Amino acid sequence: MNNPNYGSPRRVVVTGLGAVSPVGNTGAETWASLAAGRSGIGPITHFDATECTAKIAGEVKNYDPTAELANPLYPRGADGPALTQALSPKDIKKFGRFTHLGAGAAVDAYIDSELDAHRAELDSDRMGVSLGVGMGGLPEMEAMHDTWKEGGFRKISPFFIIQIAPNLLAGQVSLMLNFRGPNMSVASACATSGHSIGEASAAIARGDVDVMIAGGSESVVTPLAVGAFAKMRALSTRNDDPEAASRPYDVNRDGFVLSEGSVVFVLEEYEAAKKRGAKIYAEVRGYGASADAYHLSSLAPRGEGSVRAMRAAMDRSGLACEDVGYVSAHATSTPGGDGEEAAAIAEVFKDSKQSLHVSGVKSMTGHLLGGAGSMGALAAVKSIDEGLIPPTINLTNIDPVCAETGLNFTPNVSVKKEVHAALANSFGFGGTNASLVFAKV
Repeated sequence: MNNPNYGSPRRVVVTGLGAVSPVGNTGAETWASLAAGRSGIGPITHFDATECTAKIAGEVKNYDPTAELANPLYPRGADGPALTQALSPKDIKKFGRFTHLGAGAAVDAYIDSELDAHRAELDSDRMGVSLGVGMGGLPEMEAMHDTWKEGGFRKISPFFIIQIAPNLLAGQVSLMLNFRGPNMSVASACATSGHSIGEASAAIARGDVDVMIAGGSESVVTPLAVGAFAKMRALSTRNDDPEAASRPYDVNRDGFVLSEGSVVFVLEEYEAAKKRGAKIYAEVRGYGASADAYHLSSLAPRGEGSVRAMRAAMDRSGLACEDVGYVSAHATSTPGGDGEEAAAIAEVFKDSKQSLHVSGVKSMTGHLLGGAGSMGALAAVKSIDEGLIPPTINLTNIDPVCAETGLNFTPNVSVKKEVHAALANSFGFGGTNASLVFAKV
């Protein structure tokens, strides 16, 4: 190893946040909605859901990835071509919707980081991308299958593979922003973007790269996805009151709400970020990953696998449990999962529960699947940055199983509180778990 950057683990910090979500079309808008307890759930408009038992979802609203940026970007230097929009009109036909949303969130995060002003000083070969997607281009698959059935092979689009391939989001972002280092796409169901952030942080820490764009995206509010989750009886059918449908920890919860969107971080090596005067939201202190090896779609009893992921993240962080003031929980609003995760959190933080807040932001956003982990991480990072815990809305009658854990689930109203460190959980089908610990610098 001749690379001088290898050696002791380097510190990793968050310097940019971006989002395109059911509650906001930028990272700033998304956080403002979470802090205010605003729901983004409503009737499905992407297709006619009349015959489905679940007729609601968290859809991104009024987002145009071809809109002109407030200021042009020059990721190939001042003499290079200007980037004036996240995607061009031609790109809309070329890419799937998960790439539309993810590219927008990535550009939002890049702008927020103010990296563009420093590109002359940065080595693009040491800037990478880790953007995952859980289910990929399902809307495009459904549409192209119909096209093929009706018109035959001549009607298949030459862009179809580009529309559906999960790694094309990461590829397009690296192309747009001239990030020439590691380029990867994790696919681990609803833990996807938690793993994406964790693996990107590890790459910086071990010296492979200096900057990473990391997170996840998803857009599968389609007849097949909604219909399939509904047949599993996993979705809420509170169709007459969409904004109250996602209700983690509440005794009357009846399933999760499927959503779409993307949340993306810019991660940087600490010394370089400090040198350029970057705004630092928080430091990535720990990352833990585990497998339940128990069931493909249910958490292990008492969240045993979740406990191991959280403890691994805490061990790597070097922090004590009492240092953590907030847990941004996976909390999907499913009857079984919320209680198991709550038991796991209570086990890990059993000696510091009195000072801990827990909340489930899916009560507002619904479940972004591949984007869920980075949405939970956004809540954790901003709680540190702003000194505010976002609430679990719709929590009016706590489930006794959850109540017996003794945790404070931050019902309905955000709480002002100085947060030194926060932990974010994301878990997925297949028994896969990711936990991230963030802290003040």
